[in-house]
Amino acid sequence: MNSNDTWRNRLYVIIFHTDTVAGRRFDSTLLLIILASLVVVILDSIDEVHQNFADLLAYLEWGFTIIFLAEYILRLYCSPKPLRYAFSFYGLVDLLAIVPGILALYYSDAQYLLIIRIIRMLRIFRVLKLLPYLKQAHYLLDALRGSKQKIIVFLLSVCTLVTVFGTLMYVVEGPEHGFTSIPKGIYWAIVTLTTVGYGDIVPKTALGQVISSMVMITGYSIIAVPTGIFTAELATAMRGEQLEHDCPVCSKNHHEPSAAFCSRCGNALFKKME
Repeated sequence: MNSNDTWRNRLYVIIFHTDTVAGRRFDSTLLLIILASLVVVILDSIDEVHQNFADLLAYLEWGFTIIFLAEYILRLYCSPKPLRYAFSFYGLVDLLAIVPGILALYYSDAQYLLIIRIIRMLRIFRVLKLLPYLKQAHYLLDALRGSKQKIIVFLLSVCTLVTVFGTLMYVVEGPEHGFTSIPKGIYWAIVTLTTVGYGDIVPKTALGQVISSMVMITGYSIIAVPTGIFTAELATAMRGEQLEHDCPVCSKNHHEPSAAFCSRCGNALFKKME
């Protein structure tokens, strides 16, 4: 192994591994830099701060962009599979943290898109050994996948309702009361059905107010439906995880959710907390 390969391997351990002192220091420093860059972007959006410190903030943002660009190049250089990293979740996020800084050369407001760097703070789960918490997020993803079809049917039903109510209000109220088109009526139906109630368009006629009351009552009736669907799927996902818990002795799985001992060998399924 030549010195170049040795250097790449050492760099790979520092950048990609968090179980070494150098790796933890690198990631901790990176997180601090990401946090500092986010603070700069937020401060730059304040008009008074921007007027007084525009040049300083611009230099800082460019400095952070150069640091992240150098880090991205180093990750590609030392990664055993550069393309795999480049198209991975973290690889794409690392790239998106750089692109807005370059776009700002042509479109000044693009610098505020640098706030996407906050996604890079997800690395804190690796640095602080919080990966067990990510397992809980898998329950949410499983619940979303399990409830996808039900929620799609629900959303299609809601779209049908708001189209009917919006068209009805367009016919009843008409342009003279602000319902200038069917899309405008659909917008009103969505705002009313979701109980947001902006108040920019309101019915004036008695029949329109009756229809409006029906839409409000319908909104209260159906607003909890997707929550119930998701909650049921979440409970199913968590119960399924318990059912698939393997016995540490005989490796039997598919136990009852309340089981404390294996039904095959009688061994305790869970370790006692000391």
